[in-house]
Order: sequence, then structure tokens, then C-alpha cells
Amino acid sequence: MQSIIFDYAVFLLLIGLSFAVLIYSKISGPKEQTKADYVFASKGSVSMGAMLLSIARGFLGVKVFLGYPSEFYYRGSGMWETLYGMSLAFPLVLYFFLPVYFNLGITSVYQYLDMRFKSRLVRRLASATYFIRSILNLGVTVFTPCVALKTVMGLPYWFSIILITSIAIIFTLLGGLRSAILADAVQSLVMIGCSIVIIVHGFFIAKGPLNVFEVSKERNRLDFFNFDMDPTIRVSTVSATLGQLFMSLSMFGCQQNFVQRYFSMDSQKQVEKALWLTIPLMIFLFSLSWIVGMVIFTVYADCDPRALGYISEIDEIIPFYIEDKFYFLPGFMGLVLASLFNSGLSILVSNLNSISTVAWEDFVSQIPIFKSASEKNQLICIKSISVISGFIVMGIAFIVAQSSGVIDASQLMTSATSGPLLGVFVLAMFFPSTNWKGAAAGMISSHLMTLFIVLGSLSIAKVPDYLPVSTEGCTNTTFSPHIEPIFDVQYSQYKMSFINKTHDDMAVSSVLSSPGVKSSSKNDILTMLYSITYMYYSLLGTFVTVFIGVIVSYVTDLWSKEESANEDLLHPMSLKVKSMCTGEKQRYVTDGKHNNGPSTLPMTNEAQPTSLSSVFTVKSNSSS
Repeated sequence: MQSIIFDYAVFLLLIGLSFAVLIYSKISGPKEQTKADYVFASKGSVSMGAMLLSIARGFLGVKVFLGYPSEFYYRGSGMWETLYGMSLAFPLVLYFFLPVYFNLGITSVYQYLDMRFKSRLVRRLASATYFIRSILNLGVTVFTPCVALKTVMGLPYWFSIILITSIAIIFTLLGGLRSAILADAVQSLVMIGCSIVIIVHGFFIAKGPLNVFEVSKERNRLDFFNFDMDPTIRVSTVSATLGQLFMSLSMFGCQQNFVQRYFSMDSQKQVEKALWLTIPLMIFLFSLSWIVGMVIFTVYADCDPRALGYISEIDEIIPFYIEDKFYFLPGFMGLVLASLFNSGLSILVSNLNSISTVAWEDFVSQIPIFKSASEKNQLICIKSISVISGFIVMGIAFIVAQSSGVIDASQLMTSATSGPLLGVFVLAMFFPSTNWKGAAAGMISSHLMTLFIVLGSLSIAKVPDYLPVSTEGCTNTTFSPHIEPIFDVQYSQYKMSFINKTHDDMAVSSVLSSPGVKSSSKNDILTMLYSITYMYYSLLGTFVTVFIGVIVSYVTDLWSKEESANEDLLHPMSLKVKSMCTGEKQRYVTDGKHNNGPSTLPMTNEAQPTSLSSVFTVKSNSSS
């Protein structure tokens, strides 16, 4: 009882410290908050270390602590190989995306699309895609710590969801991006510390790291380098690498919350340094979570708590393990719960900041009554949008509570919305001849195709592909003294029902995959299409956007010749390839008149927009 009280005390104390960080950020920041201070962190106000942790946490989210260990425990190491795609994305963003719009002096990254295609429609399609994806992913972020709070404290999902989103709304109203970055950094350090404690203690219980590796390998949890090209396999080396590469490019190169962080740094060189340093940090944080999963699996290898009925969802294994094995360390459970709670909170706050900025710049500010709003009123509007978005996220979190795991929910939502967003930026930067009609047609076609596949996949009965677990080594002393034991009769009954359920699931799976059941050719094709793993949605969506965009642009250009794009808005490589393919010099606008009105924010320290030819050594073929 005393231990529980101590855990609650630590939990409340750390939540109080989160408010203290917010207050400190408020006091130490600018006396009067401006729109620029809210949207971006002031130059030099955030250290490089804090920025790195914020970027890494912004991508990995709370799932790095709760979702990935349970993924390894029940499904193996397949999803670990998404790390390949993540790591490859950073250099591509650095050399192909960042230089194009770093010096444009824009508030929303989607303003770039408006400059490039001279089309509000394309800009709004991209902004809407980002808004929808962020809202969906934030629903997963909010729900994740609620799993731990329900497992340990018994708090119902609805209470935890309302609590987190309500506090996040308050934080968003009081703070800005700087507060969110500092909170991200603090929570990252706490999560790293908790993970290391779990690993070190787990090595002791599991008789060393070598045994952890051997047990994981013997029980088929370490299945790397699976090059099976079957697109219906949930995750393989190929789908993990390619799928995550396209998802990561879309997020790091085309997503507002990350670009806001880039623009908050002093210079482009600092951003380059930060992105290179983020790679080893990402590898470290990502791998740490999988080692936690290996340790917990080894400890419970012969007595799975879920098979016994101690937990009902796979994501509950981490909080149950801490409750079971760290009873001797009063306050540690409270520390972990508070860390999860605060991490979800800080990620929600920083993203509400970003999506409200995009919603204002690309939608609300275009309404006639808001066009002449003062900067003070603009800030009030952005904060109001944050509040509304927070309530929408709350509703999404209730829907996510019905899903089969935070990893599946997060990956599905990200992959399904990454293709159209990445595809339109690829069209803008690397296809000089494309126009707004092609870009809009490509995005709309990609969204419709992805939606068709996602809805169709819901019509296919699927059995979760969990790996086998064992209860052969269970005794009444397997778990800690304060965990209520499963008595012999109760255990036998539950084990029999679990075995019967497993056999029923296998029978359903066998019927669904039986080669003896044949349907029409049309149904077979649709079934194959619906069965494609969600890891490929981002790749397919990008391809459709680019393909349709190029075709429609070519066809419409035959009827009406549109003004050439400004070469400062194109990647030099695309200009070089264009001249090689056509064998003739192309003319592009070079007078710098590509902004749609003055920027709402000051330029970066590199005072004036520079031509990309000064960033790259590729010689421009412009003859203007």
C-alpha cells in the first residue's frame, strides 16, 4: 500500500514539474508573445541537444517506449527493420528537400507549393493531408499512455484521454514551440533513463545479455533479413525499408512540425548538423526499445501474462512487467507512468501548435473577415484553432482505443497519408514541366486509391499474426508477491479457453487461405489488392501522385502553355536532367518574383533568399 502511495506521489510530482517547465519557458522567453514566437522558437533560444531530442521524439513518439517492446514480444523483430528506411531518409531530406525552401521565409511549408504551382488548391490539398494525418496520429499518441494508466491505476480510457487532451490544450494556450521542444527534451531523457534501468535489471533476472539473445533467437523473435517479396506479408525487410523510407521522407521533408523546428535554428548549416546527428540518436532510441522487448520476453518466455489473463491487450505487457518486477523500487512505476503521460502531452502540444498554424495560414486566414486581422488577433485565432483541434484529437483517441495495437494504428495512419503529400513535393521540386492541374489530380487520385484499399482491407477477415507463447513454466510463484496468483483450477480453465481460442483463430485463418476455395477473377484481384500490407501504402501513393501528375500536366499543357516555374523553386538536379532529356535549353523565371505576397516572418540569418546554384555545384542551364 505504501509503495502505491509513493508511485502516485511521484506521478503527480512529475506532472507538476511539467507545468514548472512551461512556467520557466514562459518567464525566460520573450515578455510579450508574438505570432512568430508562438509558431517558431526564437533563434538561439533552444540548444542543439534539445532540438535533436525533440526531432527524434517527434518522429518516434510514445510508441518507442510502449509499442515497440510489445511488438517484439508478440510479433518478433520484423518492424525493427524500419530503422533502415528511417536512417536513409535523413540524407535525402538534407540534400533534396531542405535547400529548396529553407530560405523562402515562409510560415507554412505548404506555402512553397503555392509559390511553385501558383495554386491555392494544391497548397490546401497538401495542408489538409497534413492536418488529417496529424490528427489521426495524435489520437494514437494520446491513447498510448492511457493503456499504461488503465493497466496499473485502473483509470478508464475515457478519463485518461480527457485528462491528457485537456492539459495539452492549456499548455498550448500558454506556451509556444519553445516550451514544447524543452518538454520533449526533458521527457526523452527520462524515458532513456527508465529504459536503461529496465534493461540492466532485466539482464540480471534473465541471467545476462547472452541468454536474452539466445532465448529470443530460439523462440523465433529474431527474424532479420526476410526478403520475401509477397506484398501481403505484414512486414518484411523489403516492405519495412521501402515503406518506412517513403513515410520518413514525407514526415521529415514535407511535414510542418518538423520544418518548424528546422526554421527555428540559426542557419542552414546548423540544420544540416542536427539532421546528421539525429541519425545515431534515432538508432539509439529505437534500438533501446527493442532491447527492452527482448528482456521482457526472456523473463516471461515460459509464462506469458496475456495467456493467463493478467492483461488483455499486447500493449499492456510493459506496464504489467514494471508493476510485477519493480515492486521493490517505490516510485519507479509512478516515474514511468508520468513519463508516458508527459511524453504524450508534450508531443500533442507541439503538434497542435503546428497544425493550428497550418490551418490558419492555409484556410482560415483566406476567409475575407480574417484577411485584415492584426498580428495579435491572428495569434488568438491560431490558439483557438489549437483548442478545436485538441477536441478532435480527443475523439480520434476514443476510436483508436478499439484498434489492435498502437504500432498497427500508427503505421497504418502514417503510411496511408504519406504518399500524396510526398508525391506532390516530388512533383514540385523534380518535375519542372508539371503544373497545378497535374499536382491536384495526382493528389486526389492517390487519396482515392489509398482510401479504396484501406476500406477494402476492412472487409477481409484477419487474424492477428502473433507468434507462439508458452505457459508451461507457470507456477503460483512466477510473479511477484503482490500480483494475485492464478490458482490451479482457475489457471487450468483459462489455459484451456486460451488454447481453444487459438485453435479457432487458426481454423479461421486456414479457411481464409485455403487454396480449395476459388472465387471469381475479379474477386481474386480485389482480395489481393486489399491484402497488400499497409507498409506499401506510402510507396503506392507517391507513385500514383507522381504518375498521374506528370500525365495530366503533359496533357493540359498541350492546350494551354503556362508560365514556367521559378528556377529557385526547383532542385538543380531536375533542371540538369530536363536539359539532358530534351536536348535544348529551358527558360525559367529568375527574377525572384515568386512569393505570393510578403512573408509573415523574417528571413533566416542567411539574410536573403539564395539561388540553389549557390548551394549545389550543379551548373544551372538557365538562359534568362
